Amino acid sequence: MKYLTPKPAVLVLQDGTVFHGHACGAIGTATGEIAFNTGMTGYQEIFTDPSYYGQVAIMATAHIGNYGTHPEEIESETIKIAGLICKKFSSFASRYGKDIVSLQKYFERDNKVGICDVDTRMLVRTVRQKGAMNCIISSENLNVEELKKQLEKVPSMDGLELSSKVTTRDAYFAGDETSDYKVALIDFGVKRNIIRCLTERGAYVKVFPMDTTLEEIVDWDPDGILLSNGPGDPSVMAGSIDLVKRIVATNIPVFGICLGHQILALSQGLKTEKMHNGHRGINHPIKNLVTGKCEITSQNHGFVVSAQSVSANAEIEVTHVHLNDKTVAGIRLKNKKVFSVQYHPEASPGPHDSRYLFDQFLENIKQGKKDLIQA
Repeated sequence: MKYLTPKPAVLVLQDGTVFHGHACGAIGTATGEIAFNTGMTGYQEIFTDPSYYGQVAIMATAHIGNYGTHPEEIESETIKIAGLICKKFSSFASRYGKDIVSLQKYFERDNKVGICDVDTRMLVRTVRQKGAMNCIISSENLNVEELKKQLEKVPSMDGLELSSKVTTRDAYFAGDETSDYKVALIDFGVKRNIIRCLTERGAYVKVFPMDTTLEEIVDWDPDGILLSNGPGDPSVMAGSIDLVKRIVATNIPVFGICLGHQILALSQGLKTEKMHNGHRGINHPIKNLVTGKCEITSQNHGFVVSAQSVSANAEIEVTHVHLNDKTVAGIRLKNKKVFSVQYHPEASPGPHDSRYLFDQFLENIKQGKKDLIQA
């Protein structure tokens, strides 16, 4: 077999920093907000996570693509990252199986552009010091000055609504329709494993588009409502914020995850803010303030609920905090069966420390049904 001749590629950051490397994936140009992930495994799940829509992912681990891709290791049907930056990219899959496809072919299928042979340690340090910023990757145009002009036209993630790009267009079902528990899931960019974590616990799930009406949800008569993860700035999602505010008023148990957590907070008068560089990885420490226990979690977010706005609201309690920077990682409404977390309890990839939150949600549903019977 002949060796593949690497094609040159260039990465330009918004601050003017330039990195040279080689092309991986499709040949072309990609733009978006740069974000680094510290996870050492599960790259296919990360690349297909709808929360990454519009972002160029830096993989902090040194080798990407070694074990190829598999059709069961996805969180959505297509690659959602805007582009990829990595140190070493393997064009060949070192894993047996008839369904294994190389990451190179996987990226070519979805026409996704990447750059490899980049000093990712230096790049991550740059993002940590200077904060999240836009970038451009190109393997078809190596003229840095032209790329800088093109990069100037890329919109900031701050103020950008993206959930409408990844939400389902039509409602669909998952699980056993004879189940005793029905969960309505509002899809802001849901990961498949969230749905799986619900159906594994016996729930019958109906996934609704993000622009669905409260009347459509209530007509299905759900026992609980889950607000999914998703991409973009939650503060500009006025329609979704209003919908969640009305959902909370129904007294149906609610569980919010990541973007769903942020939208829930905004619906209750709290505020969100853009983070310096965000939390992305599968090794983030969280403390549960209710139980006193700590858990290692999977995270992927660039916005966070303002701690100051929570402290000013007597009806909301902080239930979880991020131990690295003390940011708000979970809240609950004191007078309702409504709670949310900033991280990913379904953790795909990642540890299973936080799966208990799905059990907690189902317990709230069971108690809610008992309260209705007694009433």
